[in-house]
Amino acid sequence: MEGELASLGQFIGAGFAAIGSGLAAIGVGNVAGNFLAGALRNPSAAGGQTATLFIGLAFAEALGIFAFLVALLLMFAV
Repeated sequence: MEGELASLGQFIGAGFAAIGSGLAAIGVGNVAGNFLAGALRNPSAAGGQTATLFIGLAFAEALGIFAFLVALLLMFAV
């Protein structure tokens, strides 16, 4: 019985950690949407902000990858 509860706790924790992947997708959409809104308002400045866009996308996606890694570690390594 005790092993079953520990296994259940692993999967619940992995599920909570996997929520971070969905939130990262929301963050990527937010970054891209704000860039697009700014680029449409001032097209001449959009070229200079492209590097900042990619850095923001990389940071948001890295958080999703870390959350996925934590979920996998909770499911299979603990």
